[in-house]
Amino acid sequence: MAERDQYRLPRTVTPRRYELVLEPDLEGATFAGSAAIDIEVEESVDEIILNAVDLEILQVRLECNDRRIEALPTFDSATERCHLWLGERIEPGPATLHIEFTGVLNDKLVGFYRSSFKDDQGAEHLIATTQFEAPHARRAFPCWDEPDFKATFAITLVVPQDLTALSNGAEISAEGAGDGRKKVVFQETMEMSTYLVAFIVGPFQLTDPVDVDTTPLRVAYPPGKGHLTAYGLETGAFALRFYSEYYGIAYPSDKLDLVAIPDFAFGAMENLGCVTFREVALLIDPARAPQPDLQRVADVVHHEVAHMWFGDLVTMRWWNGIWLNEAFATFMEMKCTDAFRPQWQRWVDFAISRTAAFDVDSLESTRPIEFEVVSPEDAEGMFDILTYEKGAAVLLMLEQFLGEDAFMEGVRRYLIENAYGNTETTDLWDSIEAATAQPVRQIMDTWIFQGGYPILSAGVTDSTLNLAQRRFRYWGDDFGEQWLVPVLVRYGAGEREQTGRFLLGQRQGSFPLEFPPDWVVVNAGAAGFYRVGYSQELLEGMSRTAREALSAVERYQLLDDSFAGVLAGITSAADFFELAHSFADETDLSVWQRLAGALGTLDRVVEDSARERYRGAVRSLIAPALGRLGVEPSGDEDERTGQLRGTLFEVMGTLGDSEASKSLARTLHHDFLEDPDSVDPALAAAAIQVVAENGGSEDFERFWKRHLETDNPQLKTRYLHALARFQQPELIDRVLELALTEVRTQDGPFLLQRALTNRTRGAQAWRFIVQNWERITERFPPGLVVRMVSGVSALIEPDLATAVEHFFEEHPLKQGEKTLAQYLEKMRVNVALRQRESARFSAGLG
Repeated sequence: MAERDQYRLPRTVTPRRYELVLEPDLEGATFAGSAAIDIEVEESVDEIILNAVDLEILQVRLECNDRRIEALPTFDSATERCHLWLGERIEPGPATLHIEFTGVLNDKLVGFYRSSFKDDQGAEHLIATTQFEAPHARRAFPCWDEPDFKATFAITLVVPQDLTALSNGAEISAEGAGDGRKKVVFQETMEMSTYLVAFIVGPFQLTDPVDVDTTPLRVAYPPGKGHLTAYGLETGAFALRFYSEYYGIAYPSDKLDLVAIPDFAFGAMENLGCVTFREVALLIDPARAPQPDLQRVADVVHHEVAHMWFGDLVTMRWWNGIWLNEAFATFMEMKCTDAFRPQWQRWVDFAISRTAAFDVDSLESTRPIEFEVVSPEDAEGMFDILTYEKGAAVLLMLEQFLGEDAFMEGVRRYLIENAYGNTETTDLWDSIEAATAQPVRQIMDTWIFQGGYPILSAGVTDSTLNLAQRRFRYWGDDFGEQWLVPVLVRYGAGEREQTGRFLLGQRQGSFPLEFPPDWVVVNAGAAGFYRVGYSQELLEGMSRTAREALSAVERYQLLDDSFAGVLAGITSAADFFELAHSFADETDLSVWQRLAGALGTLDRVVEDSARERYRGAVRSLIAPALGRLGVEPSGDEDERTGQLRGTLFEVMGTLGDSEASKSLARTLHHDFLEDPDSVDPALAAAAIQVVAENGGSEDFERFWKRHLETDNPQLKTRYLHALARFQQPELIDRVLELALTEVRTQDGPFLLQRALTNRTRGAQAWRFIVQNWERITERFPPGLVVRMVSGVSALIEPDLATAVEHFFEEHPLKQGEKTLAQYLEKMRVNVALRQRESARFSAGLG
């Protein structure tokens, strides 16, 4: 049997409707269930094959043609399949499969799992919830657990009387079961995939429903956190209306619940009508939250609501389509957030996410956005930066090239034509192509099915723009890959300014301009997923006349392209540092965040003997900008300006080691503890980071106590993550042990990841991980272990890097092989940067 067939179910039998009854025992961490599944027998069979993992099947019978056939189940654990042997052959036609089963409420944050939380009085409460993507519904009930086996689901939960039960459909009835429990029956769903099923049980409270054009919207939350729900309701209601209009299709379900879960591996999950979230991604106090926290909640809510149409109504045929599902929702979340709060300049801010995608895609170990998915581990491996950020970036590039209205018309056509069905990636391109009469599939195939991206060399001869493409890599050879590159250009001379759009399909191309330009911006609006290398003449023209003409996102891209050159050994660190100082008058938050990230990387490169000189250089760069803003917010400034102040203040107190900033951070943090409303949220967040990086044991204990006691999810996370920034070895030892003992399972891997990135204590964190690998892999879900390991890219001592590589040769990550290879290669890129630049950059600091 071919490997790919081992994991794919045969098409001999297909489900039409599931009637599920689940009875969770929270105290015992088990559940009992029954399934009556209406099926269609497509061809004569003597066995039925479906998916089941970690379930005990007690009884199986098939009803067809007025006959009852007892079936014998056997399991194939390697392929997560269950064979139901019928003992006789049945002919095509309808039938009903009845299965009784039991299972375990696991602690791995997948399938049907158990979690707990403590209320304000310290009493512990248990919950049971689900995470079925991808693919884990088979851990909760026997099913055809592949996206294109769509069916309807009629779900009943039998739970204790005092607990709340939620599922995909609206509650129809809740009647006493006579044993201290109640039977809660939910409205049958539309046809959908198993990975979108949800059932949740616990002492949740619910907001009153908000009517959004006849759709009731609620937030479900742990007791005591109702005051943190209003913003989620506001942004959820906005998203429902925005998408109904954009897609031209009414919301496809009967209600929408947004549910805050205490332990959750991902940010959120788009279960139809019952979206689950990490608390930090849904519950928030707007009055005390800095702008990035508000944007994060809006983004996540908008992302998941976007899926109700793109993903739930129309679903990928197989897991290779995960990329499009997630990339499109990422693209749409930003479109929705930009409409929700235009002043946040969401598309400018997206440049930071695009940088992360560029960073991975510059590696030899990158992958195509879409690749063949065979096993469940392959599917899990698709949830990464290339799926979300690069995927969204190439969609933005396509939309801007075609025009927003034409792109939207193509998306609408795709959703209408494929409603309730399953599709391949090319179906979307064909719909957009039909709406635009452009070669969309031809363009996008070059971006989806090969890894990497191009750098365009740009020059001008008279009124002709000359472009040439080659693959950009941090290292390695150019093997001649080509892309069909949608190029947007803006150029000017004197008072004239013009735009153009070209399609570069060869290694080189020449394109006519309407007049000889003084300056040219290739990749206008920075919407293209490529870098640009300008000729010296164009660079000089840009520096003379076009700095004022560059938008914020174009200035960002200029910096980002330059620093990518540093990582690739094309540009020296000293030359980049000189360019950075030319941005001293910069006023945009995202541009400064890119500068701050680059300064942080150079801080790891500089020799200890030159560190004080480097800190002084950082202070000289930051001080004028921070001085212009002042440390007191003005009443009429926008939120991005306030966040810029916080960003600059944090850099001054950490990379700049400013005594004044460190002292002020302590004052601000003290005032914040006394009265949270007395300190601007952005400054309060920055002060926490500055105090942590320069703090001692008393600060550490105070931070840990605040993490435990606050009911504010964002503040809880901020204090926890700040623990990894302390410098004393004994405090880092404490952080590392806490991550494996007292910190929640969902948060422990991220705390270890941050400890790995601690400039002075990363090696200490790595030694702990090596010594406790068995504990780590036993405690944390595999997907979160992969995310934890991302921190190794910051370990840039050559001998340590070699030890890391040897360790993973002996301890491979089955669910993250591709991603691990990228982390290890990025570690080597950073090692090479340090070896290449440390001495000469340090010497150049004077």
